[in-house]
Amino acid sequence: MSETLLRLSSVKSRTGLGRSHIYALAARGAFPRPLKLGNRASAWVESEVTEWVNSRIRESGRLVSRPPKPAG
Repeated sequence: MSETLLRLSSVKSRTGLGRSHIYALAARGAFPRPLKLGNRASAWVESEVTEWVNSRIRESGRLVSRPPKPAG
């Protein structure tokens, strides 16, 4: 399986969080940590960010399972 790396702008867009808050959460272990790509470049593993977003939705209690639509 191939993973996609997200740069900070994409992580901010997907989470609605700001740069400082993302790094603060990551430092506390409450958000996925970025991978260092170089001296001045970092990226996040997309699946880890997606799982973090999904866990926040589950914790909010807003994710309601819906019964399948009848066929036909």
